[in-house]
Amino acid sequence: MNAIKLYRVGNWCYKHKIPIIPTLTKFLTFILFNSVVPYTAEIGNESKFAYGGIGVVIHARSKIGSRVIIGQNVTIGRALDPETIPEIGNNVYISAGARIIGNIKVGDNVIIGTNAVVTKDVPNNCICAGIPAKTIRTVDVDVFSLLKNIY
Repeated sequence: MNAIKLYRVGNWCYKHKIPIIPTLTKFLTFILFNSVVPYTAEIGNESKFAYGGIGVVIHARSKIGSRVIIGQNVTIGRALDPETIPEIGNNVYISAGARIIGNIKVGDNVIIGTNAVVTKDVPNNCICAGIPAKTIRTVDVDVFSLLKNIY
């Protein structure tokens, strides 16, 4: 069992207007994984949660691309303004404890370091880390080739 599987069931039922099940999957995700993964969020194909998705909090209107791995205790949410919701590209690895907050875009082929606090846009093909997060390296290969035993 994984939080992403419960999300997929809830999201499918939500899109097909099947009542009760989406709310039930959100509740089960919270109980089993201490995570908030709303069925209204958009999470692309082949995206995964590391360690089952323990402690993950995702805003209900977040947009997350394909082939994204989200580590434990990650927050993807808005700033104080209700319209400031992050958008995550494709082929992204978000390390444990990272916070992605506000009206920002994370590009494609990106690694976000452990406990990074991302408050500004992240360009394509880079590694960012720190508080606040800054680009520490650019890459010209698939980021998952840099990470061993992932994907």
